[in-house]
Formats: sequence, C-alpha cells, structure tokens
Amino acid sequence: MKRSEPSFGRDDKMTNEHTPLITTVTVGEVRRRYPHQTLRRFCTIALTSSLVALFVTFLFTVVFAPSHSTHRGWPGHHHNHITYEELQSILLDTPSSDKATEWSKYYTAGAHLAGKNLSQAEWTRDRWNEWGIKSDIVAYETYLNYPVDHRLALLEKSKSDSTDAGVWKVAFEATLEEDVLDEDPTTQLEESIPTFHGYSASGNVTGSFVYVNYGTFWDFEDLVKANISLEGKIAIARYGGIFRGLKVKRAQDLGMIGVVLFSDPGDDGKITEANGYEAYPNGPARHPSSVQRGSVQFLSVAPGDPTTPGYPSKPGVPRASVDGSIPSIPSLPISYVEALPILKALNGLGPKAKDFGEYWTRNAGLEYKGVEYNIGPSPDNVVLNLYNEQEYTITPQWDVIGIINGTIPDEVIVVGNHRDAWIAGGAGDPNSGSAVINEAIRSFGQALEKGWKPLRTIVFASWDGEEYGLVGSTEWVEEYLPWLSVTNVAYINVDVGVRSPVFEANAAPLLHKLIYDVTALVQSPNQTVKGQTVRDLWDGYIGTMGSGSDFTAFQDYAGVPSLDMNFGGQTDDSPIYHYHSNYDSFHWMSEFGDPGFVYHRTMAQILGLAIAKIAETPLISLNATDYADALKGYVEKAEARLESSQAGLSTEEEIFEFRARGVSTEVKGDQEAFKVSLNLLYQAVDEFKQAAIALDAKSDELAEKVSEDIPWWKWISKLKLFHEIRFVNTKYKNIERAFLYPKGLDERPWFKHVVFAPGIWTGYAGAVFPGLVESIDSQDFENAQKWVYIIEDRIKTATETIR
Repeated sequence: MKRSEPSFGRDDKMTNEHTPLITTVTVGEVRRRYPHQTLRRFCTIALTSSLVALFVTFLFTVVFAPSHSTHRGWPGHHHNHITYEELQSILLDTPSSDKATEWSKYYTAGAHLAGKNLSQAEWTRDRWNEWGIKSDIVAYETYLNYPVDHRLALLEKSKSDSTDAGVWKVAFEATLEEDVLDEDPTTQLEESIPTFHGYSASGNVTGSFVYVNYGTFWDFEDLVKANISLEGKIAIARYGGIFRGLKVKRAQDLGMIGVVLFSDPGDDGKITEANGYEAYPNGPARHPSSVQRGSVQFLSVAPGDPTTPGYPSKPGVPRASVDGSIPSIPSLPISYVEALPILKALNGLGPKAKDFGEYWTRNAGLEYKGVEYNIGPSPDNVVLNLYNEQEYTITPQWDVIGIINGTIPDEVIVVGNHRDAWIAGGAGDPNSGSAVINEAIRSFGQALEKGWKPLRTIVFASWDGEEYGLVGSTEWVEEYLPWLSVTNVAYINVDVGVRSPVFEANAAPLLHKLIYDVTALVQSPNQTVKGQTVRDLWDGYIGTMGSGSDFTAFQDYAGVPSLDMNFGGQTDDSPIYHYHSNYDSFHWMSEFGDPGFVYHRTMAQILGLAIAKIAETPLISLNATDYADALKGYVEKAEARLESSQAGLSTEEEIFEFRARGVSTEVKGDQEAFKVSLNLLYQAVDEFKQAAIALDAKSDELAEKVSEDIPWWKWISKLKLFHEIRFVNTKYKNIERAFLYPKGLDERPWFKHVVFAPGIWTGYAGAVFPGLVESIDSQDFENAQKWVYIIEDRIKTATETIR
C-alpha cells in the first residue's frame, strides 16, 4: 500500500480544509513472534507464580516453621510429634521377651528351606504391614539343589582276596540321620530335612580314604609334602577353621573324589562328654548324633546365585556355567558318632596326626573313643562308598522388603535378617534374628502410631536363600545397585541374633563408635552389678568384615559400611550350640541358649537404637578417624605378613588364619623393593587421617549448631546450616564407595573392595587388603606392588572425597 504524505511547501496549492494532515490507510496484520503467544504468556505467568509459591512454602516450612522437636533447628523435619528421647524410650520399652518367644515358636515350627518357605514370607510380610511398615515380596529365580538320596558305607574284603571280583562286605553303614529326642518336639517333625550340603555335586564314588585334619590349605600342603597319596581318594575332614566349601575345593583341586565332614567334640572346648558333661538334651554338651548341614559353594570366589554372577536372577536372564563356583565332587556331612568307625578303620595306618606337629593334634577330641588319628590312606581292601544324589533346579525364592519413608529420600539405612534354614528348627540360626528384627520393627510401628517419621528412609529385609550362599541379599543388591550406590548410608545385619549371653560384633570402622554408643544405653539382663549395661560387660572387640552372612554384598560389592552383631560369643562354660543341626531348636533355645528369651529382647533394643541413631541424627553417625586408624593397622599387618611364620602363634584365630593361606615356593619380583613401596600406603593413610580428623571435627561443630535455637529471621543461617550438613553427610556416605576397585580382586572380580573381603582360603574370616596379602602369601611381589599402587589410589580417592 502507498502511504499519503502531508505537503508543507509555501508555493504548493492549498488543499481542501477537510483534508487530514495524515491519512489512515490499511496495512498488513503484524506477524506474531510465536505461534501460541497467548498460551505462552499464560504458562509463563503460571510457572512464575508456582515458583514463587514454592519458594514461599519452602521458606515457611524450612525456615519459619517451628523447629523439629527431635533435633532443634533441623530444617524441614519439624512435623514429628515425639522427641528423639521419646523415640529411644519406645525402642527400649516395646520389645518383649514374650513376643520374641511367640515369633521363635512360629518360625521354628516347620521346615523353611530356601525356595520352600513362601508361607513364612507371606506371614512375615503380613505382620510387618500390620505394624505399619509398608511391605511386599520380591522374588528371584535362583539355581538351588535339594536332597534326593544319599549313602555312606565302609566296605571291606579279605586281604587274601585281591581280585576285582572279590566280595565286599559292609563293615559299617551310616544312618546319616540325627536321633529323635522325646524332650525335643522339633526332632520329631515328619518334615525333617535330610542331612546334605547345599550346592554339593551328585555322584557315586568308592575309594580309599585319608584323614586330612581341618582340610585347610596348609593341612593339604603338609600331606603333599609327606607324599601321602590323595588322588582318587576320599577326604575325611573335621569341621572348623575355614568355610566348609573351601575344604571341598582344595580336595577337588588335588584330585580327590569325595569329601566327608564331621564335627569333632574336641573343638567344643571344655563342655564335652569326655570332661564329664552330659550331652543334650540332658546337659550342655554336643549330642553325639548332631550333624552340621551347610553350603559348599566356593563362597570366597563369589556369593549369590552361581549362574548369575554380578546380575540379578530374574526370569529369562542368561545363565553362566557353574564351573569354578561350586564343587564337582560329592560331599556329605556326618555326626561324630558315625565318623568313629571310619576314623578307627585308619588306626595304625600311615603317619599319626602328631607327626605333623601340634596343630594336627589340637582339639582332637575322640581319643577317649579309641580314635588314634592316623592319616591313612586306608588299604585298597578298606574303602568308602559315598553316594549323593541332588536335584538341581531353577526355583523362586522370596525376599520380604518393608519400608519406612523418611524426609531425606537419598539417605537410606537397610536392616536385614535371613529367614531360611537348613533344618525345621533354626531357633538360633537364623530365627533368633528373625524374632529380634520383628520386635524392632514392631517398636518402630509404635513410634509411627504416635506420629513419628524418620529423617532418613529405613528399609527392612527378610532375606531368603542366605544359607546356600547369601543368595537373596546378593541378588537384591545386584538388582538395586544403582540406587544403593546413591542412597545407602549403612547396612545392619542380624543373623544368629542370640545363642549365648556374650555380645559380639563385626563392623566397618566407620560404624565402631555407633556400636559403643548404643550398647552403653542398653541394660544387660545380667544385673550382678546393678545398672550395668551391655557395653560394661562386652570386651569391646570388633572384628573385621569378611563373609558368611548377608552383609557381604553390601560391604564387599556395593561399598556400604556394614555391621553384624549378636549375642553369640562363647565362653568356656557356654552350652554347645548345635550349628545347622536339628538340635538348634526351640527347646534348646528355651533350655540352654536363652531361657526366658531375655537376650532376644535386649538384642531388639540394641538393634532399634542403632537404627534410630543412624536414621534420626542430622549428622550421619559415622566416624572417619576410626577408619584412618584402622587403615594404618592394616598396613602394619600386611608388612608383618612378610616376616610371619607359624611359630609364635597362640590363638585359634591366628593359627587358622595362618594355615589357610595359599603358598608358593616360586618368588616373583623384588621383595625389598616391594617393602619400600609400602611407605606409599603409610603416606596415603596419613593424608587420609588428616582429612578424616577435619571431617569429624566439622561434623561435631555442625551437630552443636543444629542443637541450638536459630531465630526464624535468621533464615539465611538456617539454609546455610542445612547446606553444610548435607555436604558433610554426602562425604561420609561416599567414603566406603571410594575403596571400590571396578576390576575387583585377582581371580575373583565380584569382590570390589580393596580393604575388606573374605580370605580366599578361609571363606568366612575377613581379610584386610586381600589383593595385597594374597600376593605376599604367594610370594608374587610384582603383583603385590601392583596392589600397593591400586590401594594407594583408592586411599587418595577417599581423601579427596572427604576434603
């Protein structure tokens, strides 16, 4: 369109007076910058309003609202109706010996083998839901075995009959059963589980046999050095010292064809029939027919489902070969009374145990029964027939998971106990722990009814499949590893919660102070001195983390600081605990283990307070300086390993630890250069300690501030305090993760932690700096130096994490 312009020229012809100076003309419509401008403007206004409203709400709830009644000044957690002190009172007052007795009766009333206890899983879930803890079942499809048939017979034929067609006579055939006792109803159950080994190979083997003592690495090494023929033979080993599966592994590696394991009463210490004590049920000594069942998985290689290493056993997942994870030769557990004819058949054959030194005769408890502890082997006309038939299958098993949601979503405590047992009973292992965790959960349910909500989320777990190889917990950790790596502050485990009055604990160093603090708050049932606490009676020793229970995947794989505690320590006068036997029954617990279930109540109190202290204190209850001090001790222990020998060892633990080491006669690398390189670890630990001291000091400083009243108008100070607390807590949460090495340990990559793992030839007992010390034991100083650099790097990473 052409636009008219006004004319102001003097000589121009005058226009008509009605002509406007500027004429309005039609122009094109202005193009919108955005196609939905009105909608955009509306959304902008709405979003801005929402952000303002959110900020105002945040200021009100976090800054201006009344302070949290439990921890004054803790931002955003003001709505609890009970104080921290009131919560502690609930957790101390609610647990009941009568209730613990009730739960123990339920769990021990029938068989609950892994993968065959769905009704118990559902019952557990329902009880937890009744107590206000939202709970459900998580299932996994796992590879397990169940017993079909078995036989163990001592066969003989005349020495003069050397032909293969000679007639074999059965000199002795084991019943492979435990006696039924009138006094103990559990032993009378029709659904009693046969004696067998989890993950044992099926097989029917016949051959001469050899007594191999405890079957440790060095025991077999002694036999090899003495030119005792092992290949093609059956090993007779006593339980103790190391994990049973590693006894089978070492025998298998040396060409043996089967293994028989028995419990020697000499390992029971003072409380034996030989010393005049009556056997259960009339007294505290071991019943002669008791049999220890258990898994023979190679636990120090990797726990969990052996067909799904490193990933959860869900339907349809690929399955790996089990070679190298479980035995390929059959094994059977027997009682000592049924081991007697076999051991006596070796009398006078081969060298005696004493010929191999004091260690071989240590705790030999059947001499009074006529056993001479000869090594053998038995002659060709005296053999054992070992028959073991197992059904292997992929079958569901069920974890029960309960959750109390907290205010902070990315700080989580997990608390667990396993539910499955090798026997119909299991009053000690695991269901004393089941009763304990139930009472702790019921106590937290009481607090929830009064309006309590935790600062941090608490997850409770009743694991299935622990007995086979920590299967339920391992599969769950493998499935939820990404979430756990971001959120999990600590894991607390209660397995055999009670079997004696003696408290004991194993823990990551970060949690040592927590245990000392909590046990000092709980009165001991032993009031010979009025008012004395559990801490007063406990010697204060805290063991290192190894394996053997459900903390393994958390500590050694996910890098979560873990704690395992119980009343399970033994004294010279403690009644003998019938581990994995039918006599681990409700009757035994009521008469010998914990009459009145008073220690069950005490253990529930300790557990509840430990959970509360981690879940409720604004600053996470971890201590980095304790970790630094422990690391220095571990380096010193590794250095001392270079000079150590069996001479001078005194305690049972020291001796077994030494004799379970792998050995090598070939030296690789420069030992002196390696020894010098250890200075790198000392330096790294010193730097870590300085950072740890500073972090703990900052935590103490913030703990003081959070306990103070901060006026509402100092809302910026409150926000700053909130930010500082979160910053410090995140540092604590990541310390343990810093010690994970992604490639894992040599030849067992599932284990990621460079500080803690089970000993490769002990299985249960914890090894410190396992990659390093195993290299020292094998005299591979090239590899040892590699591990010095790896550990140094991890310590430096931990230092940077907390600076």
